[in-house]
Formats: sequence, structure tokens, C-alpha cells
Amino acid sequence: MLACLAELRRASAINCCSCSCCCWVPLLLLFLIAGASACSNGNCQVLDACAAASDCGPGLYCGNCPSLGQNQPICTRGQATIPTSVVGGLPFNKYTWLVTHNSFSIVDAPPLPGVQRLTFYNQDDTVTNQLRNGVRGLMLDMYDFENDIWLCHSFRGQCFNFTAFQPAINTLREVEAFLSENPTEIVTIIIEDYVHTPKGLTNLFTNAGLNKFWFPVSKMPKKGGDWPTVAEMVQNNYRLLVFTSVAAKEAEEGVAYQWKYMVENEPGDPGVVQGSCPNRKESKPLSSKSVSLFLENYFPTYPVQSDACKEHSTPLAQMVTTCYKAAGNTMPNFLAVNFYMRSDGGGVFDALDRMNGPTLCGCSTIAACQAGAPYGSCKNISAPTRSPTTNTAGSFSGSVQFTNSATTVHVTSYLIISTLYVSLLVFLLGKLQLQVAG
Repeated sequence: MLACLAELRRASAINCCSCSCCCWVPLLLLFLIAGASACSNGNCQVLDACAAASDCGPGLYCGNCPSLGQNQPICTRGQATIPTSVVGGLPFNKYTWLVTHNSFSIVDAPPLPGVQRLTFYNQDDTVTNQLRNGVRGLMLDMYDFENDIWLCHSFRGQCFNFTAFQPAINTLREVEAFLSENPTEIVTIIIEDYVHTPKGLTNLFTNAGLNKFWFPVSKMPKKGGDWPTVAEMVQNNYRLLVFTSVAAKEAEEGVAYQWKYMVENEPGDPGVVQGSCPNRKESKPLSSKSVSLFLENYFPTYPVQSDACKEHSTPLAQMVTTCYKAAGNTMPNFLAVNFYMRSDGGGVFDALDRMNGPTLCGCSTIAACQAGAPYGSCKNISAPTRSPTTNTAGSFSGSVQFTNSATTVHVTSYLIISTLYVSLLVFLLGKLQLQVAG
């Protein structure tokens, strides 16, 4: 660098006001050359260093995980593999699906006018985005509020203006639009039910236009039998499964009582204790064979956005194994999480791939499955490795949106820093040119 600087000075015959002003030029050029040599323009893969979302390939965003001491942004998975797109035609209960806990409790959701919302948040992006990114199960808390049915993150079975989000029909219309636009997809809604209005749920789903997709309770399997195949469900347009936490609603409104059809581990902190996976008190034991669906809750009682990327690393994989064993070597059909996007690379999406692989094709991950091949015929795949990095700019701000394969993400500091670097470089090169001319 010193030799280069000396050569630069000899060539231009510059008498700089200070040595440092000249040193910036080769340093910045070196910075730009080093950046150009790394992957960019959509060529970066999972765990590759990145500086902007546009560096990463389809289904990835540029983020980091400071709670794990990883400040360097890397390309991070942001979309799930839809298991039926790889291995189709099996019973619904053979697959594992991604579920968002309190799907409606979104960080940027505006409060009611003139009200300061006082509650916890569980997700970063809209329900529509969640569905586009591969979420196939929504946990919704429904309450009577303002002569309507609202989504609230509340307590004591009552919705308040400071815990209210929006009328439930708004979110259900997002689901209806998604199912109409995607005629082979299946969505499950799990309701924490505080609705006391007679026929409230029936009218709500009918008004949202979702009754045409409704999977009838009368056709749900009893005594732990297999569900219809996903192909049969699509053919019959039974593409919406709805469960309620109120047993009486099954007879009154035809809404399936959740724990009659699935087992579930304890939500909140008891569900994230390593080495333990107790069943929820309303649920049968996880090893029960009298039901054929298994919901694994994996989220702390008090959600913290910045910790989610750490929770979705090794601890998640360990808890999946623990709950699998607690359920008598049965893989969960639903994995419910907070802030599903956040991880240190593969996160929830890799966990889902590893949950679906053994069940669907006998491989360690669904990425190794071969469509139409015999069970146990697996492709050789190499695991991604974290690339060496030096740039520490950039972070994941929590505003993420994917539309098909396009990726848009707010990366808070990189654009500012890179703009300053380029501006400084232009300034110094301009000054250098003037000094040489003089």
C-alpha cells in the first residue's frame, strides 16, 4: 500500500495537505475491488456474505443475528420448501407444515386511532406475505369486540382497545385471496376462541368467502386414521382446515374441536425447555395414537424479535428431536413459531426440510428427495458453509416481503454506509484530478 501510494504521488506530483487524504484513494479502491470479487447480483447462496437483498438468490434475504454474535449480514432463507411440490399424493398428516403463532400480531400493525397498543408482537410481516413465504398454518385469537369479531392479543378472555388489532374478517379475506390464487394449496387455521356470539364463527367465515374451501368435520378421520391425500383434498376443494379451542362449537357450528384431532405440546416457555416436551393439559399425551395430527409449539412466553434468530438455530433442531421422541417417534405435522423469518442462515425453513425428508422420502432432508423415486433414494447434497467475511455493515430490520422469487428487504445501514463511501471516493478522485491538472 505504501509503495502504491508513493507511485501515485510520483505520477501526479501532488503535494497533499496531508498524507491521509491520498491514502484514502487506494484504500477505497481496494474496498470496492474486494466487494466486486465477492458474490453479488443475486448469485449469493445461503450463508454467503451479502450487503443488500439484491445480492442473494431467490427466496433469500440479507440479514444477520447479533444475539449470536453474528453482526456480518449473510444470505438467509426466507421461504419454505412446499413439501407437496417435491413429494405429492400422500395423506395430509404425513407432511409437516409451517405455522405462525399469533399470525395477526404484527410489529408494524397500526393501533386503533388515538390508542397506544399495549401487547406483545409475534410476527414481522403481513399474513399475505406469510402465506407467500410458505406458511400454511395460522394461529388466530378471536374475540367479541365492538359488535364484531376481532383479532386481539389480550387476556382474561376480553378484547380491549389497547390489545385489539383488526376485525378478523380482514385477515380471513387475505386467506381467501391466497387460496383462490393458489388452487393447489391447503391452509390450516387454529383459533384461540373467545367468541360467544351465536353462530359467530359460521357467519364470519361465510362472509369472508371461505366456506367454499371448508373441510367438513364429518369427513375428518376418527381414531387416529389417516387424512385424505393432499391430491384428494385439492380435488374436492377441501383446502381450509379450521379448528377451535371450544369443544361445543363442533356440534353448534361445525368447527372442529382442536384436541379431538391433534395432540399438542405446552406452548410458551415449557415448550422450549431443552430435553422436555410435555403435552398441553387440554391435549392427549403426545404419544397417543387416537388422533393423527401433532402440533409442536416452539416459542417463548415473552417474544423478543432480536432473540428469534438465536432460537431458530441449534435449539430448534434439538427441540424437534425431543418432541419427536416424546410423541413415540412421530414427526410433528405443524411447527408453530414466532418471527418465522429470523435465523442465522437456514432457521425454521431448514428445520422443516429435515422434518419432511425422513417422513416423505426416507432422506435426511427434503432437498435430497427425488420426485417419483423409490423411498430411500436420496440425492447427494452438500451442506452450505459460512463464507469468510470482513464487512460488518448491514442488518435485518424486520421488514421483509417476498413476491414470487423477488426479494425486498430493508437493510438499515449498508445503503447509508456504501453511499458515503462512494461519495467520498468521487470527492477524492475529483480533488486528485484537479491537483494533477494544476
